[in-house]
Amino acid sequence: MALDTAWKLHPQVALRPEPFGALLYHFGTRKLSFLKNRTIVEIVESLPEHPNVRAALDAHGIGEDAARPYLRALETLADSHMIVPS
Repeated sequence: MALDTAWKLHPQVALRPEPFGALLYHFGTRKLSFLKNRTIVEIVESLPEHPNVRAALDAHGIGEDAARPYLRALETLADSHMIVPS
């Protein structure tokens, strides 16, 4: 995950909040993803508001030492085209 790159939800992806986190559905690929943590949901939703991933993590109080699981989740979303570079 490029920390200095801006990201956003793919235009064909819908995010539906759920009590456990959120569901992401990609209408183009028909893939479904689950976000099982409200913090990662908030980070994904806020990506367009920040100049890069590092700023999005910082805005949510995620320091370098705690960033690994969030970066892994974002990498998975990028690999499945749920999020794309802005």
